[in-house]
Amino acid sequence: MGEELKERLFDKKENGWEKLDTKERENIFEFAKGYMNFLNKAKTEREFIAEATKVARENGFKDLSEYDELKTGDKVYFVNREKSMYLAIIGEEKIESGIHVIGSHVDSPRLDLKPNPLHEEGGFAYFKTHYYGGIKKYQWTAIPLSLHGVIVKANGEKITINIGEDESDPIFTITDLLPHLAQEQMEKKLKDGVNGENLQLLIGSIPFEDDKVSEKIKLNILNILNQKYGIVEEDLVSSEIEVVPAFKARSLGFDSSLVAAYGQDDKICAYTSLMAMMELENVKNTAVCILSDKEEVGSIGNTGMESHMFDYFISELLNKTGENRPNLLDKVFCYSKMLSSDVDAGFDPLYSSVSDKQNAGFLGKGISLNKYTGSRGKSMASDANAEYVAWIRNLLNKNDIKYQIAELGKVDIGGGGTIAYILANKGVDVIDCGVPVLSMHAPYEVTSKYDIYSAYKTYKAFWKE
Repeated sequence: MGEELKERLFDKKENGWEKLDTKERENIFEFAKGYMNFLNKAKTEREFIAEATKVARENGFKDLSEYDELKTGDKVYFVNREKSMYLAIIGEEKIESGIHVIGSHVDSPRLDLKPNPLHEEGGFAYFKTHYYGGIKKYQWTAIPLSLHGVIVKANGEKITINIGEDESDPIFTITDLLPHLAQEQMEKKLKDGVNGENLQLLIGSIPFEDDKVSEKIKLNILNILNQKYGIVEEDLVSSEIEVVPAFKARSLGFDSSLVAAYGQDDKICAYTSLMAMMELENVKNTAVCILSDKEEVGSIGNTGMESHMFDYFISELLNKTGENRPNLLDKVFCYSKMLSSDVDAGFDPLYSSVSDKQNAGFLGKGISLNKYTGSRGKSMASDANAEYVAWIRNLLNKNDIKYQIAELGKVDIGGGGTIAYILANKGVDVIDCGVPVLSMHAPYEVTSKYDIYSAYKTYKAFWKE
């Protein structure tokens, strides 16, 4: 009797891999294969948006500027400065009745080249960097690194850079101190073991063959860049070049159940929501997909969610459906629902002391919901109301999608935030809903293929509701 009662009353979260039929398992592995291939082509926000635009156009989406009028079923997108993107499918209901939004971000922690990066020191040429987002600096030394980005000349000519991904390319690295001479370094706190100014990229060592000039190694590097790209040192001032790991996304484990890759925070949610939208046809409420930039540094700037570019996009949808009138945008947001699709800290048995096991997201147990984020006393949190959490529960249960409710670590240990609060401030009902990750913000992050597929199913079900 007790066991029957326990079965009926307890909220048990089981491993999703158990009791899977063969077809579903095949679907999971096939979907993960597409995800890993996409990650290998889209390590930066510019690359992700470029690939997303290709996918969207292949699936019948058109640029906002290509429409004079919008009607039910139309598929539209808007790219903001090549680094963020909004997509929409116009629903049967008027936009005034509210939209269903899924929002993720496509930027990830990395190193950016400084405005004046190139210098020579002690027989080597280096690029100076400035780290972007929350990183553990020591993790970025002694690993293969690649360069991605753009250089824009004063005349407007844009040169795309991608060096270190092809097997025939050179790679780059940041050196570290050998253990034999690191006694002083090893005595420091972990966060101080590598100084931010020492995150300098080693890029060459051959001097230019002219005894009459100084800085021969720097000159040789600039000569190589000039011959290949037609640039001079001043052109680096108007460049955006990012240093990212040269690792490929790979299956992990003897059972290949996991994915190891750079940038899964938050490209994992961006990819799954993008793919879910590509399979939508008829929706009741207008479906909107946000692929934002700058989340890792506070969502600021004109490509981040704090800008008014998203408001502009929705206003244009209202204009082109013929609905718009003064103050209607505010009403739209107040009647809208959103999944803030960002990753969650997965429970790691090796570091279990930082997690409340009863309120943690486990890899392989499905999509992870965070009712609230923030830190300490829910500071800066977006806290979903009980009514909306119940609505989401019902959605997941009736679509037989496994989910778990989690917090980002123990109280007072840490915390974090997403873009959820920005949409919540507009009046939207929002809950964080993403994939648990191990080694978050490291150069190589780990996720479960089961959870990846669960995210895809969740986002698709949300839009179809």
